[in-house]
Amino acid sequence: MAAIKALNSRAEVARAQAALAVNISAARGLQDVLRTNLGPKGTMKMLVSGAGDIKLTKDGNVLLHEMQIQHPTASLIAKVATAQDDVIGDGTTSNVLIIGELLKQADLYISEGLHPRIIAEGFEAAKIKALEVLEQVKVKKEMKREMLLAVARTSLRTKVHADLADVLTEAVVDSVLTIRRPGYPIDLFMVEIMEMKHKSETDTKLIRGLILDHGARHPDMKKRVEDAFILICNVSLEYEKTEVSSGFFYKTAEDKEKLVKAERKFIEDRVQKIIDLKDKVCAQSNKGFVVINQKGIDPFSLDALARHGIVALRRAKRRNMERLSLACGGMAVNSLEDLNVDCLGHAGLVYEYMLGEEKFTFIEDCVNPRSVTLLVKGPNKHTLTQIKDAIRDGLRAVKNAIEDGCVVPGAGAVEVAIAAALVRYKHSVKGRALLGVQAFADALLIIPKVLAQNSGYDLQETLVKVQAEHSESRQLVGIDLNSGEPMVAADAGVWDNYCVKKQLLHSCTVIATNILLVDEIMRAGKGEGWRVSY
Repeated sequence: MAAIKALNSRAEVARAQAALAVNISAARGLQDVLRTNLGPKGTMKMLVSGAGDIKLTKDGNVLLHEMQIQHPTASLIAKVATAQDDVIGDGTTSNVLIIGELLKQADLYISEGLHPRIIAEGFEAAKIKALEVLEQVKVKKEMKREMLLAVARTSLRTKVHADLADVLTEAVVDSVLTIRRPGYPIDLFMVEIMEMKHKSETDTKLIRGLILDHGARHPDMKKRVEDAFILICNVSLEYEKTEVSSGFFYKTAEDKEKLVKAERKFIEDRVQKIIDLKDKVCAQSNKGFVVINQKGIDPFSLDALARHGIVALRRAKRRNMERLSLACGGMAVNSLEDLNVDCLGHAGLVYEYMLGEEKFTFIEDCVNPRSVTLLVKGPNKHTLTQIKDAIRDGLRAVKNAIEDGCVVPGAGAVEVAIAAALVRYKHSVKGRALLGVQAFADALLIIPKVLAQNSGYDLQETLVKVQAEHSESRQLVGIDLNSGEPMVAADAGVWDNYCVKKQLLHSCTVIATNILLVDEIMRAGKGEGWRVSY
């Protein structure tokens, strides 16, 4: 009788082989769900929520976040995989596949009587060797645009179809290169992803500036301004009530009129300062002048600004204020007292665009913008969501490549190379731990196997060809998913992130080892009416 049963008669217990079987079946179940998603030829999953909302995706991270996973072991693996995506930005599906395969390969030896601890020691030795091989096969390159395009294309083609991936690749790479500043970390929050349900997905493009989801509030204001000065401010241009409860007392109608005029003059003086600055910088020229205010602008002020040819937008979102100053230059002002030319930014083109009843203001052609916008277009909500998820992964792939300063060949080439190195290495491992090294090598081959299988090729035949080509040529050979034949991944321009592979090897080994060493699963939570008997 289990010890926990003596303490809690209602506890549920799975011990030794039963516990291991429960854990391995959970890992295999999660692996079976995600294996068809891997790679550019992977299939889609349709997720239907309790409310009936539909989501189409092949992104492992989205699937694991949206799925309701009740099994504790499967939930643990899902959390590890999604944590990898949160930190690195890719490798979720590969993580689940490799953990599942490590446990499957370990189970073959454990069923023959090998202790899980010995397998775990073999896994640890194999991981150390695998990381050494990864260091050897990584390719240090100067991260120029062509190289980054190849990295982004490899990532994006696993999320969306090839034609769309090619369109997104250039937009993603150019956006990161635009906001990148030497000596500073890359801040991907400076790339805003704006969606517009309009036209087709291949019309998605990079805007070197900003898009505001509202327009000017006065009918006489210009809808299009070229070569425009931009004033970004957080100043109230309307009558505001005081923050504390207060009131004005007057005896006669004349006194009330004086109070109203004083209030009006206070706002008009502020507006006049903006008009004076506009006249100063735009004198005798066709240059435009745009005011973007975080606070309100009342109708009288809008009318005065419109008469002087100034385009004014009010109630801009707070998150856009920092982006505006980074995109257009200049600085956001909180007071109009010391207003001068140095406060102004510049944009080559500002125009209003109407889509149905919605208005958008495009601020484009900024000089050296440090914040840009990716305008995502698509015919429906599902497409827009799918593209946004793909773009986020593509942005992080480019960022990782720049920060690593190196890449590794994709298409399963790294896994084949590491597996071959581990097979040679296992003979130097003493004792039965070499079986753990062999299990690790076999488990890594799940990636090229599934890539071939999802592309419609015989997985064993394809794998044998790739392994033979690798051993003969000593090059990093992957799978050409269009023909099923071996190819040199570097020559084909298929590159993966070094940090993703490194993180994969670490996290998969740790989780698989921990799950293997579980010999008892207890469900004995505290609850009302549960008694402890002695």
